[in-house]
Amino acid sequence: MPDLYFPSSSSSSGAAIDIEGLVQRFGGQVVLDSIDIRLDPGQVLALLGPSGCGKTTLLKLLAGLNRPSAGRIAIDGVTVVDDHVFVPPEKRGLGMVFQDYALWPHMDVGANVAFPLEMRGVPRAERARLVDRALHTVGLAGFQERAPGSLSGGQQQRVALARAIVARPRVLLFDEPLSNLDRDLRESLCGEIGQLLRELGTTAVYVTHDHEEAFTLADTVAVMRAGKICQMAPPESLVQEPASPDVVEFLKLGALRHGVRTERGWRLSGGLELHCPEPLSGVPGGAGHLFIPHGALKAGQRQTLHGYVVAQRFRGGHYATTVRIGDDHNAFELAWLTDRRMPVRHPVGLDLDWSRLRWFPQAA
Repeated sequence: MPDLYFPSSSSSSGAAIDIEGLVQRFGGQVVLDSIDIRLDPGQVLALLGPSGCGKTTLLKLLAGLNRPSAGRIAIDGVTVVDDHVFVPPEKRGLGMVFQDYALWPHMDVGANVAFPLEMRGVPRAERARLVDRALHTVGLAGFQERAPGSLSGGQQQRVALARAIVARPRVLLFDEPLSNLDRDLRESLCGEIGQLLRELGTTAVYVTHDHEEAFTLADTVAVMRAGKICQMAPPESLVQEPASPDVVEFLKLGALRHGVRTERGWRLSGGLELHCPEPLSGVPGGAGHLFIPHGALKAGQRQTLHGYVVAQRFRGGHYATTVRIGDDHNAFELAWLTDRRMPVRHPVGLDLDWSRLRWFPQAA
């Protein structure tokens, strides 16, 4: 019997994943369109996007729950699906955590967690040891004889996580596992899952529509829309260098305004003109979208933008202030940090950090 103890944090037990040209059609509808992904062993990827963008479909193809219309998936260099090969889910060495926990109500916690080991023929004594270890890892030591229905939602999700890791799979898949929990519990479990993945060294793919979850857990985030990957990058790169207006809009990184590039700056929708204090070089002309990120506002003498306070929240020694710019028909909102407390609708004049602005030319 091979050693099934969990690996230490210094070693990776994860498998590399290669996805090439993956396409999924349902009837005449293309749900996934030429997806390419490469994950190194131990890397954590979040698939992030709105409902219907294809992220759960992609996870199911990776798990072997569906077969793609075209493309190839390999795990640790071994092809598990292409035009000629299809390895069933139980032979891919995966662990999976579902949104609805998927626990068997007629079995106690210990039996639920032990099920993958039983299917692999692991002897009873070894199963008991590994179940104890998995439950201890997820903070449920001593819960073996409890019924799943007697547990809270957070505890049931921990049981599902213990079942997913008990056989030490080389790849873990998560399908929006925290969406049924309240916000405080989601934040707590999100941090714990992230820490656990680093300790196990397992490669993981995590589906979510919540960018805070994705940024907390993942080394790399793939922002998806309409069956395509808009951008795949580390969280900090997505925030600092979004590749498209779609990424800006979905991540709510700031204001995105349609307009025209002028000699002095931009003429935006609603008649707002921004005149850059220095000549613009290397910025394409014509129509497009100007991205003004949250944090680009600053107090200054120029007062390029005028607006009023919509809301304030005190955090970290400053007031996180939402400022509405422009008239009510063409207004947009931006975040601004200030030490001053101001009432709602208090007028403000602010300058821009011009180096933070990004211009997306309209596609030809």
